[in-house]
Amino acid sequence: MSRRSHSASPGLRDAKRPKLDHLTPDDYKNGIMLAPMVRSGALPTRLFALKHGAKLVWGPEIVDKAILHAERVIDPNTGVISYNGKSKAMFTTHPIEKPYLVYQIGSSDPELAVQAAKTVMQDVSGIDLNCGCPKPFSTHAGMGAALLSTPDLLCSILTALRTELPAHISVSAKIRLLPTQEETLKLVKRIVNTGVNCLTVHCRTRNMRQRERAIIERLKEVVDFVKGMGRDVAVIQNGDCVGYDDARRIRALTGADSVMIATAAESNPTVFSPIPLVDLESTLVPPYVRLCKYLDNHWASTKFCIAQFKGSHVNITKANGKTLRDALVKSKGYADLDATIGSWNGEEEYAEIVKAIEARAQNSPILLPAETEPRADVDNVTPSPSGETASQDPSAFITPPEWRGNPEPAVVHGAPLAPSNEKRTAVPASVSGRDETTPTPLPVPKSGAEVSLYAM
Repeated sequence: MSRRSHSASPGLRDAKRPKLDHLTPDDYKNGIMLAPMVRSGALPTRLFALKHGAKLVWGPEIVDKAILHAERVIDPNTGVISYNGKSKAMFTTHPIEKPYLVYQIGSSDPELAVQAAKTVMQDVSGIDLNCGCPKPFSTHAGMGAALLSTPDLLCSILTALRTELPAHISVSAKIRLLPTQEETLKLVKRIVNTGVNCLTVHCRTRNMRQRERAIIERLKEVVDFVKGMGRDVAVIQNGDCVGYDDARRIRALTGADSVMIATAAESNPTVFSPIPLVDLESTLVPPYVRLCKYLDNHWASTKFCIAQFKGSHVNITKANGKTLRDALVKSKGYADLDATIGSWNGEEEYAEIVKAIEARAQNSPILLPAETEPRADVDNVTPSPSGETASQDPSAFITPPEWRGNPEPAVVHGAPLAPSNEKRTAVPASVSGRDETTPTPLPVPKSGAEVSLYAM
């Protein structure tokens, strides 16, 4: 098929991009984003999130050293790109998601962070530095939320990324709130001045856990502060958002450019839509499994992700859904689900996703502007966890809502491919044949150097 030649006529068409050439601060605005999630943020989940309205998707955090030793392999049949370790792929992606994919790095070393970013930059559009993960497997090596206590190091990594990476690769950071608003604003100022395109703020402090309400009310001052700096940096809110309507409420409360969803998307990757899927055992799980098999997604990853899916039941009962879940628990591979899933037309599922993503050619905002009035286009109702519907009266516009989106959040012990018992010492890959996500050791400060949050 021949390629059409470029028209020589004057450009009188609307200023619309057929696709994203590279991410700009505007691309981080007016949308709902899929948060980076260890294990749950697999390629099939990201593709379903894009199909159902996520504007951008973050990949799961990968430690800098781990990706440096990976082998990049392209599947000639599906186009899936895998970064393989000794035992299995540690990161997979597909060209169809590249314009919307942000790769998250776990690092505490500027040089290694740059090397890791350059390793994957041909397959992603943005690089994000994880500065908010409070889990021990990240913080004990000076990564994740530990970077909040070493702002000089944090900013040096961002500066190195922005300096060394090509201009078309965006650089961003994801942080948590610091104990006081003054400390938070001082850190935000330093991060913005590194040249990042976007800053995501998880509205909890390092010591807060998921069961504790996010301090969303603190974000508005942060948003106003960034705008007052006169820098074109998008601010994304993260924490306690459960779906499309809730994202609009949060934007109205905080003024954030966009909203990021984690836990609720882990339970249902379609929550980005104004009308997310219900009865997931019949509407989401079968096509998800078909897509996973077509993309040759690792069975353990597929099984884990599906186990997290939870939602309301409208047309089927919990007992009906239990049949599929029981079959999933007992299965040891895709073949064990033949009778349950039916036709393995995964290529058709993939084609539908491609069609949905390519329909973004008009480049219209995925998320409506922040509003505080109910929407009339979905009959003024929102599904509840029980399957009932709740009227969207003004008193319902409270964030966070009573339901947090995942009443039984997944429990992940340790990082992927790492020992489940944190007290055990990792066996070298050369002996075990497995890849451990070895964190980067925290560099020793130079003699006489001060690590100060207040250094401007």
